[in-house]
Amino acid sequence: MDSETGNIENKINLILDKIRPFLQEDGGDVELARYDLDRGILFVRLLGACKECPISIMTLRAGIERFILNSMPEFKRIEQERS
Repeated sequence: MDSETGNIENKINLILDKIRPFLQEDGGDVELARYDLDRGILFVRLLGACKECPISIMTLRAGIERFILNSMPEFKRIEQERS
């Protein structure tokens, strides 16, 4: 892992650490899955209750995406990685 990759992943994980407590209150969680800087897309994996929640897309768009895009302008979109 080069230093730029490490810095980006660290920054993403620091942001996710700020979001995580809100998700964990409802039995959910989020983790970094992968990202594509060329396309400006960050993929996250929703876990626990968030994984099957019928309003998870709202959590992704109104919560996670808004928070990350405000902090990391290099990303234009956040998508859910389905496993």
